[in-house]
Amino acid sequence: MKINSCKYPDYLEISKKLNHEQKLVEKTVRDFVTKKADPIIVQSYRDEQFPKKLIKEMAHLGILGSNLKGYGLPGLDEISYGLIMKELERCDSGLRSFASVQGSLVMYSIHAFGTEEQKNKWLPLLANGETIGCFGLTESEGGSDPSAMKTTAKLEGKQWVLNGSKMWITNGSIADIAIVWAKTQENIKAFIVPTQTEGFKSIQMSGKLSLRASVTSELYLNNVKIPEDYALPLSDGIKSALSCLNQARYGITWGVLGAAESCFSEVCDYVSQRILFQKPLSTKQLVQVKLSRMLSKITQGQLLAYRLGELKEEGTLHHTHVSLGKQNNCELALSTARICRDMLGGNGIMDEYKTMRHMCNLETVYTYEGTNDIHLLVLGSDITGYPAF
Repeated sequence: MKINSCKYPDYLEISKKLNHEQKLVEKTVRDFVTKKADPIIVQSYRDEQFPKKLIKEMAHLGILGSNLKGYGLPGLDEISYGLIMKELERCDSGLRSFASVQGSLVMYSIHAFGTEEQKNKWLPLLANGETIGCFGLTESEGGSDPSAMKTTAKLEGKQWVLNGSKMWITNGSIADIAIVWAKTQENIKAFIVPTQTEGFKSIQMSGKLSLRASVTSELYLNNVKIPEDYALPLSDGIKSALSCLNQARYGITWGVLGAAESCFSEVCDYVSQRILFQKPLSTKQLVQVKLSRMLSKITQGQLLAYRLGELKEEGTLHHTHVSLGKQNNCELALSTARICRDMLGGNGIMDEYKTMRHMCNLETVYTYEGTNDIHLLVLGSDITGYPAF
C-alpha cells in the first residue's frame, strides 16, 4: 500500500471477505456521506446543530434500524450494520450517533421489549424518519452507575406518572418520543413518552467543544402522565437497558474506525505534499514510524470489529466482547486522531482539515456509553472473576 492509496486503509484486504451485499451497503453509504454529508458537516459543527436535512435520505437508504428484522425493516446482517456505522463516522461522530441512537437504542428497545401493537405503530415511523427518538437513561448523578437513577414511574389507575430528569441525551431536543427508563415499585422499566406530553421538557445543551454536530439535551419530567400501555412490558431491570447499550457499543466499535481512517488518510495526503528541508515529510523517519504504528493499530481494530460482527451474526457475542471492542477501538481512534493532529502542525487546528474535529468528537465517544475505564473493569472482572467497580 503506497501513500497515495491510503484513502480507505485496508492493509490486510479485509474487504475481500465482504460479500456482494456488504460491499454494496458500504459503497452506498460512502457515496451518500461523500455527496450529501461531507459538504455540510463543517457548518453544522460550527453552528452546533445536527444537519436534520439528512434524516429523510438516511431513512430512504435504510440506515435507521438497518439490522432489525420484521415490521418493514431492512434486516441487514451485523457486518453490514457495522460498515454503515463506520462510513457515517468517517464523516462525523454526530452523524453516527444520530443513527445509533435511533436504531440501536430507541428502535431496538421497542423491538426487543415492546408489544406487537407498539412495534407495528412505532418501528415503521422511526425507520422512515417521520418520528425521531431519544434514549433517556443517563442522569446527572448516575454516570457509570445507571442503576442509581432517581427518575420514578408510579402507576395511578390506568396511567403511569413519571418524575425525574435525564442528562446527556442525544437527539433529545429534536425527538418526538423518548424511551425513558424509570424506577417502579417492582423494578426499572422503559416507557415510550411522547415529547409533547404535558410536563415533559427538553433543553438543548450548548457550549460543547465536542460532538457539536449532534444534539445533546437535558430532559425533565414533572408529573408526566402516559397511558398504562406505553410501558415496554418486557423491559425488566437495568439489564434490559444495558442490553440496548450493547447494541450501540457494537456500532461504536466499527464507527470509530471510520474516524481513525479519515484522520490517517488526511495526514497521508498532507505529509506527501508538505515540503520541509527540501523533501516531502513522508521521507522522514519519524513520520514513517508514526504512520506505521497508526496503520498497525487501525488494522488490528478492523480485524477485531470484523470478528465481533461474525460472533454477533452467529448469536454468540458476549457483552464482555463488546466491551473489548468499544474500549480498544475508541482508544486507538483517539490516539490516531491526536497523532495526526500533531503531524498536521498548525494546519491541524483549522476546520478545513477533518482531524481536530474527529479528535474532539472522539474525546466524547471515548467516554460515553461506558467510559474507557469501566470497559477495562468489565474485562478485568471477566478475567479474574472479581468485580472491582
